[in-house]
Amino acid sequence: MTRKLAVLPILCAALFAAPAAWADLQFNMPRGVTPISHQIYDLHMFAFWMMVGLGVVVYGGLMWTVIFHRRSRRKKASQFHENAKVEIVWTTLPFLILVALAIPASIVLVNTQNFHNSDLKVQVTGYQWLWQYEYLDKKAEPVYGFYSRLSLASLKRMSIDPPKSPWTDPHYLWDVNHPMIVPVHKKVLLLITSGDVIHSFWVTEFGGQVDAIPGRITQWWINVQKPGIYRGVCNQICGGGHAYMPVVVVAVPQDAFYRWLAASRAGRTSGPPTMAQAKALMHGNVPLALNGASSSEKRLASEVKS
Repeated sequence: MTRKLAVLPILCAALFAAPAAWADLQFNMPRGVTPISHQIYDLHMFAFWMMVGLGVVVYGGLMWTVIFHRRSRRKKASQFHENAKVEIVWTTLPFLILVALAIPASIVLVNTQNFHNSDLKVQVTGYQWLWQYEYLDKKAEPVYGFYSRLSLASLKRMSIDPPKSPWTDPHYLWDVNHPMIVPVHKKVLLLITSGDVIHSFWVTEFGGQVDAIPGRITQWWINVQKPGIYRGVCNQICGGGHAYMPVVVVAVPQDAFYRWLAASRAGRTSGPPTMAQAKALMHGNVPLALNGASSSEKRLASEVKS
């Protein structure tokens, strides 16, 4: 017993000595970075607080009854049945609650299906176990595209005797060699499909998870509000490499994006964008983004190939 009590101060010290770990914990859903994700979050919080209010009323009434009408107080319960007023209230009130939830939920659902007047179209195709991104013109013809797969750094750390521990990389299994790049404050229509089995394109900050189904195009639109790197996963079990096909989307300023896309279409880039180039675009450094892969990336690629 003494030993068990001696452990308590150690546990308490560990809990309060790691504020950073507590800061990383997130119990609520994220607000996201797109209009749809904001609307979904607001709908979620509206429903949450409505349920909190109902819980307070219901359990408050229950506790009041238990305390003030307990047997020791010798309260005599009222005997009544077939009370029309009570039946009307407990039938109408749930109906009004459902209406209050259904109206905003229907508005959000309709907004998710607003695929008109997009500024950019990108076809996203899932394969075992990588993604293909194709930028389309106004006639829905591909003008530029590339494949995106697990990063070389993660592949190096997946070996039996890796030179570095996987835990030294904060983005282990979450990084790719070529991320998808989109402009901020532009409506981007994603045309999502699959070339083999069912996959799922899911970036939490975008507010939606869309299945990639062979032979079918599923649509989703995003309008990223601020530059940044947004990571996601395939959320459908699609085979042995399911865990190794992350999604990385980098949102960059509009001017930097269109300059990069024009240069890529004209063949004035060294190839698909690397993470380093995407980060340079995110900060508006277009000349650096149009250069080739960094020396460290080239060295890592040669080591993996060998």
